[in-house]
Amino acid sequence: MTESSTGYNGWNSSQCRGTEYCQARCPRFVDKEGASWRLRSAREADADRLADMYADISTADRAQGLPPVDAHRRQEWVETLLEEGHNIVAEGPDQLVGHVAYTPVEADQPEVAVFVHPEFHNRGIGTELCNRIVAAAADAGREALELYVERRNRAAIAVYRRLGFEVVDGGHDMRMVRRLDDSVATSVRAPPAEQSPRAEPVGVDSSSQPAQRSVHSSDRSL
Repeated sequence: MTESSTGYNGWNSSQCRGTEYCQARCPRFVDKEGASWRLRSAREADADRLADMYADISTADRAQGLPPVDAHRRQEWVETLLEEGHNIVAEGPDQLVGHVAYTPVEADQPEVAVFVHPEFHNRGIGTELCNRIVAAAADAGREALELYVERRNRAAIAVYRRLGFEVVDGGHDMRMVRRLDDSVATSVRAPPAEQSPRAEPVGVDSSSQPAQRSVHSSDRSL
């Protein structure tokens, strides 16, 4: 599929049954407000655009100090994620509005992080990014995904539970794990027409984040 052939308006893939050539999950996505997005693998060339997206994330939407406030550190953090992780972005006609990654890429149980631009919270973009990274990790033979989320971020925790993550450590920064050896991991790779209806997230779209130590999670509106 080429850049020019995807388009961002007028299509809805909800009835598509896929082909043998399809990716692990359909890259086309229509959010809860009817806007169309393309979810694709990130490239090194996306570093500056991602850094711009993260510059718009306020202190209230940061977790464990991520994304970094300092512009230079933020750029380095983005470049490290792109170099060491499996990255997917949500792209519109003018900008990147979401980013999910797991890292390190070869780990059996890597950490996952997901962020959505504040102007696009509560539209299902973060939830779809999470489904995409689960599909990609299962396709790559990973055994599980884990993330960290602040205990007070109940909306994010509720969404992660719907996505199959379970709490395994209930500290201040809760650790949640999503096993990839069950039917849910298989179902997220089904073509759109065969997928269950999307869960309606209760306000979570800012994210789970790769910390300096690896990848953490601080979502507010998936």
